[in-house]
Amino acid sequence: MMDVTSSEAGSIALIDHPIQKVQEELVCLRSVLREIVELHNEDEEVQAIWDRIVGVAYGTEFLIDSLITGNILDSSSMSIHSILEEMNIIKAAALKICDSERLGGKVKEVTKRFNHMPQEGSKPIVNDVVVGFGDETASIINGLRNGSSQVKIVSIVGMPGCGKTTLARKVYNDSSVKSHFYERAWCTVSQIYDKRNLLLQILTCIESKLPEDVFKMGEEDLALQVKRRLLKNRYLIVLDDVWDIDAWNGLEASFPDDGNGSRVILTSRHRGVAPQDKLDQEPHSLRQLTPNESWDLLKGKLYPGQDLAPPELCEIRQQVVEMCQGLPLTVVILAGILSSMDRYGWKEAVEGLSSRNVSSSDQCTATLELSYNHLPDTLKACFLYFGAFPEDHEHNTKRLISLWVAEGFVQKNQPKRLEDVANDYLMELIGRSLVTVSKPRSIDGVKACRIHDLLYEFCVTKAKEENFSRLVRRDDKLSDINVPCYLRRLCIDSNPEHFDKLRLFAPAIRRLLFLSSGMGNVVYFDFRFIFHIIKLVTVLDLSQIGLDPFPRELELLVHLRYLAILGQGIFDLPPSICNLPNLETLIWRNYFIHGSVSLPDTIWNLKKLRHLELIDEVDKHYCFFFPSDNLDNSSLLRDLDFLSCLCLNPRESINKLLRKFPNIRKLRCTVNLEPDVEYHVAMDCLSHLESLSLICDYEKYHIDFQYPSTIKKLTLSYFRWPWSKMAAIGNLPNLEVLKLLRRSFEGEIWEMEVEKFPKVRFLKLASLDIVKWTASSEYEYEDQYYFPRLQKLVLESCDALQEIPSCLGNSSTLEIIEVSKCPNCTSSLEEIREEQISNGYTDLKILVS
Repeated sequence: MMDVTSSEAGSIALIDHPIQKVQEELVCLRSVLREIVELHNEDEEVQAIWDRIVGVAYGTEFLIDSLITGNILDSSSMSIHSILEEMNIIKAAALKICDSERLGGKVKEVTKRFNHMPQEGSKPIVNDVVVGFGDETASIINGLRNGSSQVKIVSIVGMPGCGKTTLARKVYNDSSVKSHFYERAWCTVSQIYDKRNLLLQILTCIESKLPEDVFKMGEEDLALQVKRRLLKNRYLIVLDDVWDIDAWNGLEASFPDDGNGSRVILTSRHRGVAPQDKLDQEPHSLRQLTPNESWDLLKGKLYPGQDLAPPELCEIRQQVVEMCQGLPLTVVILAGILSSMDRYGWKEAVEGLSSRNVSSSDQCTATLELSYNHLPDTLKACFLYFGAFPEDHEHNTKRLISLWVAEGFVQKNQPKRLEDVANDYLMELIGRSLVTVSKPRSIDGVKACRIHDLLYEFCVTKAKEENFSRLVRRDDKLSDINVPCYLRRLCIDSNPEHFDKLRLFAPAIRRLLFLSSGMGNVVYFDFRFIFHIIKLVTVLDLSQIGLDPFPRELELLVHLRYLAILGQGIFDLPPSICNLPNLETLIWRNYFIHGSVSLPDTIWNLKKLRHLELIDEVDKHYCFFFPSDNLDNSSLLRDLDFLSCLCLNPRESINKLLRKFPNIRKLRCTVNLEPDVEYHVAMDCLSHLESLSLICDYEKYHIDFQYPSTIKKLTLSYFRWPWSKMAAIGNLPNLEVLKLLRRSFEGEIWEMEVEKFPKVRFLKLASLDIVKWTASSEYEYEDQYYFPRLQKLVLESCDALQEIPSCLGNSSTLEIIEVSKCPNCTSSLEEIREEQISNGYTDLKILVS
């Protein structure tokens, strides 16, 4: 529940106002609620009280906001007197329950059964257990690799939650499939799709760094571009979640048929979305899991890698397999529920759910409801927030966490930073199988995530029921849009006519999200009426709305905490940005037009700034220019946690500037210096820095960096250093991820000597001119090998590379080597494999494409 008593709304202006009486009553009510909070998902009477509490909290916040802005809209239905009356009724009912005999035992039982907070240091559970479908998998792979030489569709159909996407993903990532197809692309279609976006998805899979002009193209040019990239290549395209044949008809012309056995996998809930003449075989209709398969899936989720299950799980086996009715999604969600409970409460929870005589669809909904009810309240808001975005939206976790923090969902937990607490929340949702990992980080982490369609619809519906948010979709009719008075969040998925409709919406909306699922769908919007309607906006995401010039109205939104803007020819922030003293996140997306962004002197006044990011979609060399005048007297940005991208250039005292961010953890810099001058950049002053990305422009500089010992992840590009400079990196004590990209080093031979890379677990070499990578035996010690903890090695576009250190064969930790576009290192890889086998390490995977 929203904490009104600690809200920014409690400003000086209200010190002697009667609203203070409401705050006093809230403090009193909170102490009573602590006694019954555990029961509000367990007891109908408590749940009814809880619903009233949420309503009065929303109403109180609305009234405070109205008082601050002098904009009391409907005093007849919302007054201090009516709020106090409602609070007295709630308090009396809560005290009655507290005095009853049933409270003690129930609270004790609930507390015993549920873990209400994420565990310390929780990590993502990427536990993709695939049970059953072995025959389908083999049949699909056979159909992909054999059969007709013409382009054919392999169709996978079935009800929601039956495992279509999971099976397609398993086939897509199969090593024999990877080696058979020269180009592969995964494209999520969804019920509402944009052809231009689909084409960009395909191009992005084929080539991770697209040329600048691609993002400016229209549909026809993009379609031609896709066709050119696929021409004369045997390719595999996955079209996931297709709802009608129009999606295929719109893309078919981009898929050339060269008679080389190219294939398209199509997943859908409907059999008729694939044209019959393109099917190489009948659609694969996924059956329900057998009882044994359901049991194996549940056991694999709860106890991965173990054959035996505890007796408490075996005791409920029959109820579980009957209740889940062979639907994998229901099994997975149930596993998420059980994983968060004490196992002695499993039987009661499952019996309560399985006693309902419902259809499989309703059963899945009931399971979702149970899973939601058993979430801690801190996680409920985070989970429902997924319903504010378009269907099948892939969430960048960094952005999602910033939104959660700005929304106030994240509770302070000293000494942890808010971002770490929010990350724990995300890991808990993943652990409960409510959120899936779509892109893992190199080591330990999640780069992107998404939720299943059924979970998404549940979030949209539940958020509407609880007045948490309202999603206006692109296909909604204006006549159907009805926004209640105390709605907290209005989320609009890019239909221009909906923006004009905002003039008629309730003025109580405090949070507004503008969303667009298509990169080219830019809406120009008149901001003048936003301020009059929404005077206390907390979160404003305008990342898909074209702004030129910077709208003055934004400067008046003094409670703004999150601002993301699409920039088209806007290169400077105005000094009046300091009028947003509560701003925590500022994201500037720079499309189409080259140019860095100059920050005003007043940037130092944004004391609460935590996340500052410039996203350049077409050229990664552009950055923020910080003001260099009067650095000695300007304030520190103590809360800044993430900065991308900072320009290091001679206009500024680089070392002095870096000291302005004493607590920064993630930093991305572009280096733009004078080519004939030697520079020494002392980054060791950044004692909390964990992730550092350095990209040089197109000059070759004489520069040395003094890295902080706290660095865990380091990415370098375009420096063209000699390999001898690797000594400054190779012994960093906490370095775990090292990426040497795009001519970061030059020279045909890299001979490792004193550098040992003691904690490096992930290493990537890409687009380097290296020929031989060797290790000096002179520095090899019995218990101190090079890369003693290396788990994954990625080699990409190193065309000349012939030799890889054979000492990697001695590594007991090495799990996988991925090689792409490195045609000359095959023999060296085989030597490593043989060395691994001779040392008794048989699990190494070498994937070559």
